[in-house]
Amino acid sequence: MSVEPIERAREAYAYPLLIKHLLHTPLAIAPDREIVYRDHVRLTYRQLRDRIGQLASGLAKMGVKPGDVVAVMDWDSHRYLECFFAAPMMGAVLQTVNIRLTHEQILYTLNHARPKILLVNAEFLPIVEALADRIESVEKYVLLSDEPHAAPSAVPFDCEYEILLLSGEADFAFPDFDENARATTFYTTGTTGLPKGVSFSHRQLVLHTLAETAALALAPAQGRLHRDDVYMPMTPMFHVHAWGVPYAATMAGLKQVYPGRYTPESLMRLKQREGVTFSHCVPTILHMILSHPDSAAYDLSNWKVIIGGSALPTGLAEAALARGIDVFAGYGMSETCPILTLAHVKPELLKDAADQGVGLRVKTGLPIPLVDLRIVDSDMKDAPHDGKATGEIVARAPWLAQAYLNNPEASNALWAGGWLHTNDIANIDAQGYVQVTDRLKDVIKTGGEWISSLEIEDLISQHPLVSEVAVIGVKDPKWGERPKALVVAKCGAAVDAEAIRAFLAGFAERGLISKYGVPQEIELVEALIKTSVGKINKRALRELFGG
Repeated sequence: MSVEPIERAREAYAYPLLIKHLLHTPLAIAPDREIVYRDHVRLTYRQLRDRIGQLASGLAKMGVKPGDVVAVMDWDSHRYLECFFAAPMMGAVLQTVNIRLTHEQILYTLNHARPKILLVNAEFLPIVEALADRIESVEKYVLLSDEPHAAPSAVPFDCEYEILLLSGEADFAFPDFDENARATTFYTTGTTGLPKGVSFSHRQLVLHTLAETAALALAPAQGRLHRDDVYMPMTPMFHVHAWGVPYAATMAGLKQVYPGRYTPESLMRLKQREGVTFSHCVPTILHMILSHPDSAAYDLSNWKVIIGGSALPTGLAEAALARGIDVFAGYGMSETCPILTLAHVKPELLKDAADQGVGLRVKTGLPIPLVDLRIVDSDMKDAPHDGKATGEIVARAPWLAQAYLNNPEASNALWAGGWLHTNDIANIDAQGYVQVTDRLKDVIKTGGEWISSLEIEDLISQHPLVSEVAVIGVKDPKWGERPKALVVAKCGAAVDAEAIRAFLAGFAERGLISKYGVPQEIELVEALIKTSVGKINKRALRELFGG
């Protein structure tokens, strides 16, 4: 179909969607608002912009050109935020290295992405020293350190980060270029096979920032983000750009607090001292905060927290709400940049003023602007939106990864039929709320009936003596598979398998769970195995406990 483009004056500015444009608003409306890094650094947005220019200028003097890859190994810091902007804004590509991968996986991601410069926090020197002779593409190393004099290292550093900035000019001129240019690269943290490279363009990151901000700002009250919020990430910046929220927080000119390496104590201390009101994390981090021995000594109220990466258990949500935390779920994946849905509570669905909408907060959520999300069967036919019929989530949005880096076979599978396949099974109810019921690989088939491991986990999480739970499928000679629950009791709690089984039986009697969903095997364990980003690693649990 032929369409007519709009008319343009000869000197009209086309305004490509580039990351550099996200800095216009904070510099115009909040130039003196703070960006805080632990107890070490306080910057204004004016200073942030100068340091971004100095970093880009310094990298250019080190030989970085458009299209080159700049890799970073750091905890969440002001330095990382500066890299989020400086490298893409100069036309280079930022690789955020997952420092929680194994050494061999880190080596693979570096050699696959082929960075020219590697910025390394002093804490990770042992990793780089062990891999240095096998890292193929890095020409120069830059040391990142909170201390003025770092310990000697075998890594041939070209300079230290602050020295690099001193060598650059704050007024570095960031050019315009194609908004579809690659801006970032990172690697998925799946539990099988090698990590897969995922890249996003300037256009995709800007559109994700705008849609994410719009979704959060459109909330009438619960979960609403506004300019007076104080933001602190509790999801690593190496993992899907910390869900893209640093870009949104910067565009909005919020006060930002970067905690470095996470510990429950440091997160609670910063929350209280800096007045943090908005964060996001996986369930494990929130669980660690709420169950910490010193947790009661901190005021955790007036804190909006998005939970993603794994389902938000009802028991955890209730515990957070009891502490005054406005907790709610979000959903996405590495390949979706990542946010697809947010579980904001529609006020009209609340029973009364005392109703906090726990059942809605733990849902997968409502699609954010520009997301086209469907639930489909194996023939790509839509399932009814009745809250019962399930199918795979497939999606389209302007920020979804278009391919895996140098992996055409996996890329074609990801986009089979022109829709991005999530491999998550879900339903959609009449109000538009999506509810993931399981991963395709985690669903349990017993006696011809499909059982949701997430549903069983959510019910067990409501037992007052249960701290954490994972449900896996184990082989059964009669039924093919049966669910098995692995339960971590709360500290000092005396709970046994029979008590949990009886607790679940009560839900079965009320028709809230199939009788086949009550695990015959319930094993008490000291801890659950987690992935590098804090998700429960069900593949490892199946290998260890599946028989």
